[in-house]
Amino acid sequence: MFFVDVIELEGLGNRSYLAGGKTSAVVVDPPRDVDQVVAAAERRGVRISHVVETHVHNDYVSGGLHLARLTGAAYLVPAGAHVSFARTAVSDGDTVDVDAGLTLTAVSTPGHTPHHTAYVLREAGRPVAAFTGGSLLIGTVGRPDLVEPRLTEQLARAQYASAHRLADALPDDTAVLPTHGFGSFCSSAPADGDATTIGKEKAANTALTVDVDTFVAELLAGLEDVPAYYAHMGPANAAGPDPVDLTPPAVADPQEIAARLAAGEWVVDLRNRVAFAEGHVAGSFNFEADGKLATYLAWLIPWGKPVTLLAESSEQLASAQRELVRVGIDRPAAAATGGPDAWLRAGERPASFPRATFAQLAHERTDGVVVLDVRRDSERAGGWIEGSVHIPVHEVHHRLGEVPDGTVWVHCAGGMRAGIAASLLDAAGRRVVAVDDGFDAASAAGLTVVTG
Repeated sequence: MFFVDVIELEGLGNRSYLAGGKTSAVVVDPPRDVDQVVAAAERRGVRISHVVETHVHNDYVSGGLHLARLTGAAYLVPAGAHVSFARTAVSDGDTVDVDAGLTLTAVSTPGHTPHHTAYVLREAGRPVAAFTGGSLLIGTVGRPDLVEPRLTEQLARAQYASAHRLADALPDDTAVLPTHGFGSFCSSAPADGDATTIGKEKAANTALTVDVDTFVAELLAGLEDVPAYYAHMGPANAAGPDPVDLTPPAVADPQEIAARLAAGEWVVDLRNRVAFAEGHVAGSFNFEADGKLATYLAWLIPWGKPVTLLAESSEQLASAQRELVRVGIDRPAAAATGGPDAWLRAGERPASFPRATFAQLAHERTDGVVVLDVRRDSERAGGWIEGSVHIPVHEVHHRLGEVPDGTVWVHCAGGMRAGIAASLLDAAGRRVVAVDDGFDAASAAGLTVVTG
């Protein structure tokens, strides 16, 4: 019997897979921190014989090269991918033996990238699973606009053809196991559910239920902004990433924290937004360790800027380091644990700002109140508070000068991104209130929500 173990990367919204039989296994699209993959193989008692990439990734740094070297596995990368290291180039139809009676076949599925390749796992010749990477996802497909703007429509049409190729070639009960689609911005839309099959996708995925022109038009119309750090992921993966170093960073005392802030470096407080609002080091930014840290910190920070991490515990710090190496933020300049009392110099007091609900905003709103909406364009299109200013959270740091004078009440859809934006505004010396509330409460609170 074969097995497939899912390696969940919740912070990035991706999945990797370990699949195999009694003695050996293949790893699909491994994360940068490969120790968890090795541990999964050890629990199964199998040898990693093959490591495969569906494509050169744009949203995270791959651990594939390091894992293959570490385990002695064959490293399979699509032949059309331009990389700078030795690998086994795979083309459409190539098949490898994973274990007794278990094979893996490469299927060319361009669309997410020109060289994208899916892999079909067969047991005794019968397809049992398709590792679809960034092609056919749950209820959607991978976005086609991450390679080159001039290729976007061409790749969107290729996505349609690739989805149909998989659907036509595989039995309805074949499990579809994508890499993207669980929160990753590589997905063209949020995944619809947690598990799927070819048959389910035939019934529900627009790539398989509408004509190509309708599919392409809808796909292109729904594309969101691309996280800024994506520009650095592809080149890093093509060059061959180095192994990670997850040892604890140098410890920063209050004097060093102050010096790094004075030098214009980023000091990032990983505590939850409630604790941060109640008291923090003035000038620090709040990116919650449990709030898609890697995505939003890597998106907002100027690439290569030194970052010092402030965590409430060594465990929180270690978890954050692991998240950040996955997107190429390899070594914090320094770090400290505890709380503001341990991070501030003698005589300094923590900075703070209030949190509120939409009901409080409705009660307090006057001519001196600025309402700042930091949701994405697609979210705002569904309705916005009348008179609010709109700057998506990933643009706030560069557009602070566009925020009107007055006390800024900043909101998103639930509170996490508002906390990030509030910390940026607070560090810039603005009076700010973080609205920590679900946007659905805005209308019920008596605020006028404009639609259309």
